[in-house]
Amino acid sequence: MKIGSILENQNVECRIAITPEVVKKYTSLGIEIYLSKNYGSHLGITDNEFTELGVNIIDDENKVLSISDVIVQLGMLSDDKISLLKENQTIIGVLDPYINKEKLEILAKKKINLFSLELLPRITRAQSMDILSSQANLAGYKAVIESFANFEKAIPMMMTAAGTIPAAKVLVVGAGVAGLQAIATAKRMGAIVFATDVRMASKEQVESLGGKFLMVEGSENLETEGGYAKEASDDFKKKQEELLHETLKKINIVICTALIPGKKAPLIIKDTMVNNMQTGSVIYDLAAIQGGNTAFTEVDKIIEKNGVRIMGESNILNKLPVSASNLYAKNVFNFVDNLFDKENKKININLEDEIIKKTLIK
Repeated sequence: MKIGSILENQNVECRIAITPEVVKKYTSLGIEIYLSKNYGSHLGITDNEFTELGVNIIDDENKVLSISDVIVQLGMLSDDKISLLKENQTIIGVLDPYINKEKLEILAKKKINLFSLELLPRITRAQSMDILSSQANLAGYKAVIESFANFEKAIPMMMTAAGTIPAAKVLVVGAGVAGLQAIATAKRMGAIVFATDVRMASKEQVESLGGKFLMVEGSENLETEGGYAKEASDDFKKKQEELLHETLKKINIVICTALIPGKKAPLIIKDTMVNNMQTGSVIYDLAAIQGGNTAFTEVDKIIEKNGVRIMGESNILNKLPVSASNLYAKNVFNFVDNLFDKENKKININLEDEIIKKTLIK
């Protein structure tokens, strides 16, 4: 079996789906790897590093696509690449069916197998393949680093002969994987950390990391069976708004991570709340690409409102592409390993396997 991958659009995505570290794992299964020329050069990985491991480097990326049985990518292929694909090929990546519906329909009509990894079920057996968790972990860490770099005061409490500098107060909105990593990172750097989430299960996790959980009075548990947050009721939103309005007056840095799969990000921090924050405060909105959790978020811009800086990037992981690629490549290999029929050396779409069934787009 042949697995191939080509470079993503470098203006959008710097990560890669196959790293030297996972090549040996693929070849140990008897799988051949085909990559486009200079596949990892932007990450400091030369073509020689790949070829020494037995990878086939091809000058023409169109040829990589045409000869591969399985194509692994980060995102959706462009229209001109889709036209090159043929029946029974398989694509594995973050295909985002909510946004790429038309492209996926075209691919399905061509009888191409489509697996979107963000649809993985939240079960123990799928943890090693969970790209949302591995990437969100890094995003939560980096959001804290970026926001602290834009905050013009010290983060930890410092006692000096000239006086005491108080510790910065951080609020993390959304205590999923990204939020929990943001809490842990901010706490390690000496901040006082608060967090809020619609899922009651988050309270214990937040407190175990040293954060203080802010709970809306009479809260309902807004968690789906799959472990994701679901949309809150109007009554909950009103109570949450009142709680945040008062809390934000004393907060220096806010990390927003609240997302609902397949929907626009919930608007949590309203314009009136931002206007009541202290001058010099910073908001980093990890939900920017899905509309943002704040009223003023603009993708890839730093917006200043009433002395508050609001940041949000289209892909924060482009600032950690080596680490992010390493984790993503391992997730993808583990998914392929589960999909691969080792006896017949080909993929086996076993719909009795929950992992395969939930990620397959029909």
